Amino acid sequence: MRELFDEVAGHSPLDPEEAVRRATRVPQRKRFYKEAGIAPADGGLAVTLDGKPIRTPSGRQVVAPTSGLAEKIAAEWNAQGETIDPLTMPLTRFANSVAEVTDRVDAVAEDVAKYLGSDLLFYRAGHPEALVAREAAHWDPVLSWAANDLGAHFILSEGIVHITQPEQAIKAARDIFPSDPWSVAALHVVTTLTGSALLALALLHGVRDPDQVWTAAHVDEDWNAEKWGVDEEVAARRAARLVDFKAAVSILAALKA
Repeated sequence: MRELFDEVAGHSPLDPEEAVRRATRVPQRKRFYKEAGIAPADGGLAVTLDGKPIRTPSGRQVVAPTSGLAEKIAAEWNAQGETIDPLTMPLTRFANSVAEVTDRVDAVAEDVAKYLGSDLLFYRAGHPEALVAREAAHWDPVLSWAANDLGAHFILSEGIVHITQPEQAIKAARDIFPSDPWSVAALHVVTTLTGSALLALALLHGVRDPDQVWTAAHVDEDWNAEKWGVDEEVAARRAARLVDFKAAVSILAALKA
């Protein structure tokens, strides 16, 4: 079982796009267990296959912090048919990644913090006016929250020319990052999928709901699709990313329950 997710983990265990790319190249394995369950373990609950705890490719035991999460991961294993398809197991892939980075939580958080210097929400279209207005409608409320509630005043730029953000603003947003591995990992996944640490933080703190965050992350993409039609390859990649986005959302919800 450990080798099943060797390819899925990739070089960056919290990069969902890399995980999906690698998972598509993994030959499906036959189901080798009868039943998945959960059992008490240090730090939470372990997911078991026929009574044996699952482990990451490097041999680390996967331990979920809540019974709800453990049961959802076990449900992914129980839902498998004659063969095991990692693409249908986003929570399992997520749990593997968390287990691999439990001793590198600060590094994962700092990777998220880098987005605060070049966040999606900072770079605005100059025209047409309808697109400018749409970006403002979806993005400005998050920036207003950051400024008013966090004291993080960021600078906007037209186009793609990089602009250096105030260190004080970056620090103010960085100060509300979570510290537990599962929340940091979920924050990382949402950030990399949306291109915005601010959207991820808005989701984490209940300022924006999942649908609002997902829509805000794709304002420009949706605009182009409306004008030029849907690109099937882009749509397929987006659908794959949405699976991991929903997994991160469900994890955040379970942690708050």
